[in-house]
Amino acid sequence: MRLLVTGGSGYLGRELVRQAAAAGCRVTGTSLTAGGGLRLDVRDPAAVRDAVAAERPDVIIHTAYRQDGEGAWLTTVDGTANVARAAAGAGARLLHLSTDVVFDGRLGRPYREDDRPTPVTEYGRAKARAEAAVSEAGGDWLVVRTSLIVAGAGPSRHERVALDAATGRAETAFYVDELRCPIAAADLAAALLELAPGTATGLLHVAGADAVSRHELAVLVSGRPDLAAARSADRRDPRPLDCRLDCTRAAGLLDRMPRGVRELYGASRSMTQSPASSRR
Repeated sequence: MRLLVTGGSGYLGRELVRQAAAAGCRVTGTSLTAGGGLRLDVRDPAAVRDAVAAERPDVIIHTAYRQDGEGAWLTTVDGTANVARAAAGAGARLLHLSTDVVFDGRLGRPYREDDRPTPVTEYGRAKARAEAAVSEAGGDWLVVRTSLIVAGAGPSRHERVALDAATGRAETAFYVDELRCPIAAADLAAALLELAPGTATGLLHVAGADAVSRHELAVLVSGRPDLAAARSADRRDPRPLDCRLDCTRAAGLLDRMPRGVRELYGASRSMTQSPASSRR
């Protein structure tokens, strides 16, 4: 399989490139900077078309985005549209990575693929519009919505915040009423690579097995149950609350479902405390 990974230098992208290469794929990862891989600015439609034409991928996994700051909308929305059009034009299958915060978290149950997006943040609105751009481009596409990505080769942004709070480097209160289904970078990468040569199309939810609050996640990461707690609902500006994802469809497609964070951090802590356990 010839595979092109946009955002190949990112937190998930690096793991995708690593696993794909280990599996024998001909894989190219792209980067906006000259930090390795193919240099590509997804905001440039001509550059995207040229890269796809040169690489001739069977599958494109699109992970490149910008969450906030200058150029966020252009990268997340226009960049996705450029990649989707190039994939459709070249006959390449497209897997586009999206997010649980296309929902406002007020439904009161896990979100299914057929629930209407209701974003309340600028990032959520950008990702919802990017999903629409993929659909509008046509071709063979699958939008994979996921949750907080953790437990990669290094600490994720979410893990660093928890560790900084636990060691006193930062004062942070963690929300007890924001529910997410965090997923290990390795598990998400494995799921995407399993889906890449498949025939599933449309929308698909792939997230971790455990729904936890921001506070519980921080406690699991740091091992400190005394971390400060707060309520997101008390903020004046709206944030997504209960963004659990229903992954029933994914369970019917994947050989192995992603682990939950309680298993992830419990196993990690157990191995740290008792190295011999890893040899049993």
